[in-house]
Amino acid sequence: MKDNLLLSNILHRPVRSLVSILGIGLGVLLIIATVGLANGTLRSNARREANVGAEIMVRASGTFGMSGSEPFRLPISTAGQIAKIDGVQSVVPIGQNLDSASDSETGSRLIDGIDFDAMSRLAGLQIVEGRPLGADGDEAIVDTAWQAQKDIKVGSTLKIYDKDFTVVGTFEPPSGARIKIPLKRMQHQLSPDADNCTMLLVKVKNPDQENAVAKSIASQFPNNQVIFTRDFEELYVHAIPAIDVFLNVVIGVAAVIGTLVILLTMYTTVTERTRQIGILKSLGMSKFDIARLITKEALLISLFGVITGVVMALPLPFVLAKTSSSMQVSFELKWVILTLAGGLAGGAIGALYPAIRAARMEAVDALSHE
Repeated sequence: MKDNLLLSNILHRPVRSLVSILGIGLGVLLIIATVGLANGTLRSNARREANVGAEIMVRASGTFGMSGSEPFRLPISTAGQIAKIDGVQSVVPIGQNLDSASDSETGSRLIDGIDFDAMSRLAGLQIVEGRPLGADGDEAIVDTAWQAQKDIKVGSTLKIYDKDFTVVGTFEPPSGARIKIPLKRMQHQLSPDADNCTMLLVKVKNPDQENAVAKSIASQFPNNQVIFTRDFEELYVHAIPAIDVFLNVVIGVAAVIGTLVILLTMYTTVTERTRQIGILKSLGMSKFDIARLITKEALLISLFGVITGVVMALPLPFVLAKTSSSMQVSFELKWVILTLAGGLAGGAIGALYPAIRAARMEAVDALSHE
């Protein structure tokens, strides 16, 4: 291995090489963790939202995104009209709202307002502990995963709308929001003067007819939004345009950090090896070969850094699974490949100036360097 000049150069200053690898690895970890956390959390929420036993969602015209911040504008009476459409098995109104929460990772939590009997028939909700929700009142049920994470017990209280709601039961499977309260209670809070909701979940008799049923709903209610629950993942990912901008900024910053780490490393390498470069030139090594040697060294350090960053990111899903029920990490091959390419490109760019500087050295001047 020591006979290999490339590896010998890296091993000649092991601490500096290790710090450079770790610096690049941290930049890669930043990219993978941020992108994976954003995609994973959004897709996890989307899968839970889609696990409601319905194929179609109907929302009021002008509803934006999937955040639960929309006002109650959809009349519940619309459910009865949709139920008469051929192919529709049942229609269940849902209220959904974001409420501030100091114990949440995001500072807010999503709350569902439901009629428990109707929702249990639609989504197959089963009470694991305690009892079902009543028709009204300051009470709530939570899913078992959220209960385990927050160590919530039946009979505990949750602060919702600045009031104490009593947890009367836990449910499975997870679907929609992790906390559910009576729809009438949510209406009293958010829509006291009208019998409205935020969405209607439509169950069709035959899943093969869902496209036809959706067209019928759209034709009879042209001012409302008709969405397939199977499309929730992509809708969630693209519902917040600022996320794409944020991720691009993070990726750009990480790429710049990696490039600067390589630039500094290779610049100091060339400075320290001025005499060695002079010896190589005196032995007949061309300018191109010297520049290529410096560039290869930078690319090898970058490769080790990228691999280190990926390895450091691997435990993240397991750590988050034990510490948070609302945040998930999803690693996509596309982002791993782009990160690998970006890390190597940053290494090549960072090595460009040091390589040119080394190649331009005169052998006599390099040999006389102390």
